[in-house]
Amino acid sequence: MNQRLRFAATAFGTVLLLAGCSQSGDQAPAPQAQAPADDSAGKLDTYRQLQRIGNDEMAVTMGNEILKRYPNTEAAKEVQQSLPAIEQRYKENSEKNRLAGLWLYQVSPMQGGTQSTATIYTSQPAGEDRVRLVLRRHTEWGQNAFLFNGGPHGFVCKGVCSIKATFDGKPGSISAFAPTTGEPALLFKDDKGFIAQLEKAKKITMDVTLQDGEKKVTLVFETGGFDPAKWQPVSKASAKKK
Repeated sequence: MNQRLRFAATAFGTVLLLAGCSQSGDQAPAPQAQAPADDSAGKLDTYRQLQRIGNDEMAVTMGNEILKRYPNTEAAKEVQQSLPAIEQRYKENSEKNRLAGLWLYQVSPMQGGTQSTATIYTSQPAGEDRVRLVLRRHTEWGQNAFLFNGGPHGFVCKGVCSIKATFDGKPGSISAFAPTTGEPALLFKDDKGFIAQLEKAKKITMDVTLQDGEKKVTLVFETGGFDPAKWQPVSKASAKKK
């Protein structure tokens, strides 16, 4: 009987010891996740450097990252003061570059001499239905402005026709005629007057009728990126040298 009591006491003591170990383990504090390091100062320094070198695109990206990740920091306060102006400048320059990129300038040999062209495609219609507006200087033929349809059909125009047009929304008209040689084109009678209007306009529309099913189409040209200096003059003397 004494042995049984001693065994029970020993077993009971072991249970208490294990319970105590378990309780002490439960009470131990869990390790806390470390907060991400605040490197807003380093990001701000990069943002300032991008401003100094004039990289507006990357400055806008970095500035927005600072505002998103560190909204309540001194870095964010500084960015909030300068970022709107940088974003506006970047947007304007991007649009300016886009418009300039719509124009293609070329100088090349052409039948009877040399030609210099400035060409832009329609923004509408797009794709395979695009129509070209071409400004051309030729050593023998002089200066022209005309529409050219790259498809198999040209434009409906009997004799001299009037094209309804707008220049930045202001209504106007363009007198034109189809070449007798059969090219799918419309030549403008007053090329000088048209070019003078083009140099001031950001957008020009023209209502034309295509020979293909006599479909009526409004051509939209975003002409605001035209650079007259890139449309090189040509002369008979320069053509002979070539």
